[in-house]
Formats: sequence, structure tokens, C-alpha cells
Amino acid sequence: MIDVQPPIRFLSGDGLTVAYVDRDPGTDAIPLVMLHGGAVDHRMWAQQFDAFTGRRIVAPDARGHGRSSTATGPHRLCDDVVALLDALQIERAVLVGLSMGGSTAVDTALEHPARVAGLVVTGAGTSEPDFSDPWTLDVFAAWQQAQAAGDADGWIEAFMRFVPGPHRDLGEVAPGVVEGVEAMVRDTLATHVVPDEPGTPRPPVPATPVAGTWPRLAGIEAPVLGIVGNLDARDHLRMARTLVESVPRGQLVTIEGCAHYPNMERPGKFNAAVAAFLGSHDL
Repeated sequence: MIDVQPPIRFLSGDGLTVAYVDRDPGTDAIPLVMLHGGAVDHRMWAQQFDAFTGRRIVAPDARGHGRSSTATGPHRLCDDVVALLDALQIERAVLVGLSMGGSTAVDTALEHPARVAGLVVTGAGTSEPDFSDPWTLDVFAAWQQAQAAGDADGWIEAFMRFVPGPHRDLGEVAPGVVEGVEAMVRDTLATHVVPDEPGTPRPPVPATPVAGTWPRLAGIEAPVLGIVGNLDARDHLRMARTLVESVPRGQLVTIEGCAHYPNMERPGKFNAAVAAFLGSHDL
């Protein structure tokens, strides 16, 4: 699923290199900027790159992911997005984000509202997530235990539980999706999680979240589309619903038969929902 990719481009400055895909058809349509989830990279959007005729699509690797620089100091992902927009001379964009990328998209709308024409957010709320479901907490506990033990395979095994979600096994997900997500995760670990002196893996410096996000959602003027897979974890469904109910112009679309990665599991339905959203708001 991630084998055929557009060429990768690179921007460097201030000690940071950003890898990104830029599908520029040379039109005046508002560009789509696609922001990937945590531990994966821009390749998760492979089924979206050619889905929006006449639309410029930019898909960066976030700091500490893919082929961008490893995060070594304090940073905010929303500021990285705006720096990329500046470098590419994009005044306003529709931000399409999943999980970590969805949180980044919302944070960008809160901190840099003039740069955001619209938001499509999948499986997320803001960069201040609220997790309470026992299934999700169990996944995070296994994930953190594996990280503390320097167990890369255990870390990946825990992370991969988000692909089927709490209601399925990995064997019930299309092999191409499973293999694609795992390949990206393994690449992220190999590139950005380096051993420290005793040999314990040292992850990149985490991004600094934007503070006080949930009470500020009512101030987002851009239209917001939330997309969820009906088989996703309860917390992700709840946060996406809270997001769209908190903004002035929000709507929620549920895609059946998929969990945390509806754009990969059900790309046709995901792309149709995004296209309908863009059309309904003249974006």
C-alpha cells in the first residue's frame, strides 16, 4: 500500500530538515496539507495523493518522524506546520490530520487561525488528549513498559493494537494496511529512536502541547469535519465528537468497518467525505 510514492522533497533551515511530498497541479484551489499520525509518516496518505483532482496536496513528515530531522529540543508541531506553509508560500490551507496530526491541525487553527481555511480531523481532539477507557489505558501501559525495557518489538506490538481497534484482531484487517503501518513504525524507530550510552533506546524529544485547548474550541471559525471509524477506541470516538460539537461549524462522519486509520482501510469513503466537505464549504 505504501510502495508507490511521489518524490520526496526537503527543506532545511535552523538546524531542521523537513521531508515532504508536494503534489502541485498549479491551480488556485486552496491546498490540502495532510498531517500523519504518531510513529508513522507521510506514506499513510498514499491513497489520498491522487484523489483530489486539481488540488495541491502537501504531506510533510513531522519532526521526529519519517525522513525529517529527529526532535532534539522543545518544539510545537503547529509552529512547524506554519513554518512549512511560509516556506512554500501557502497563505491558507485545509489541514487534514489523523490522530497526532489531527491534534496538530486543531492546534494550528487555535494558534494561527488566519492560516487555516478548514479542518478535517480523524481520531483526535486536540494536543491535550483525555484517555479514560480501560482498553486504551492498557495499550498505553504495554507501550510504556516496552519502551522502558528497550523492547522495540514489544513497543511495535502494543502500537499495532490501534490498527484493528478494540473490537477486532490484526488478522481481520487487510494485510496491506497492517504491513504498511508496521513498515512506517519500524522505519521511525530505526531512524529516530537512538540508543543512549547504556544502550537503552532514547526517543525523540516530545512536542510541546498547546495549553488550554478544549475551552478555546468555540473560537475556531473555520469549518471542521470529524471523521471516525466506527471500530476505533471509545476515547478517540468521544474526543472527535466533543471537537465537532464544540466548534461553531462542525460535522461528524462515521465510516463503518474500520478503526483508527479510515483513510487507509476505507480510502474511497474517506476521500468522498473529504470531497463533500470541501464542496459544501466552497473550499
